[in-house]
Amino acid sequence: MKLYDKVKNDKDINTYIVEADHYLETIGYTEHGLGHVGIVAENAKRILLDNGASDDEIDLAMVACHLHDIGNSINRVDHAHSGAIMAFRLLDKMGVDASDIVKIIQAIGSHDEKSANCVSKISAALILADKCDVRRSRVRCLEADFDIHDRVNYSVTYSKLELAENKYTLNLVIDQEVSAIMDYFEIFLERMRLCQQACKYFDKEFGLVINNLILL
Repeated sequence: MKLYDKVKNDKDINTYIVEADHYLETIGYTEHGLGHVGIVAENAKRILLDNGASDDEIDLAMVACHLHDIGNSINRVDHAHSGAIMAFRLLDKMGVDASDIVKIIQAIGSHDEKSANCVSKISAALILADKCDVRRSRVRCLEADFDIHDRVNYSVTYSKLELAENKYTLNLVIDQEVSAIMDYFEIFLERMRLCQQACKYFDKEFGLVINNLILL
């Protein structure tokens, strides 16, 4: 059995993820629960397959993706670093080899905008997959309580990360009656810069297309 399957089905780990998401819900954040980490894991897998990663690298990356937001169970602030420490404890308890644990926790500890760095294929895949998960179904606040993050995510009716001619392009369709295109840049500009950094690690470019307009 792959390590990802063991981690994905671990009751205690999933409790931390669910409770971390509940904490974020109470302070008004979009969904960061099992749905989000599942999408990020699958997209990271596809990114690594595109770039010739080994089965072991893909397995470890998917584990990192499943655990990457677990630190939100403590606090949103510095959640990447606290999450890496939590992941170390959980994986060590499962008997995972130290050489594998360090690759996972490096990726987790390096994925947040304020301290992000692409330090490996695993790290780059996590960053790219995480920052490109923009979709309407992540919004859970009532419309009357929408902030700009809610509006931007809710406005996205189509989202797909596509690879063509050595370039990853995030293709979005935005309902501009809900949110203006410029709102996307206001809150996600730093994320797009990180996506450029992640793509550069794979010797590729990053592009952004919104409503058929090439913006990056």
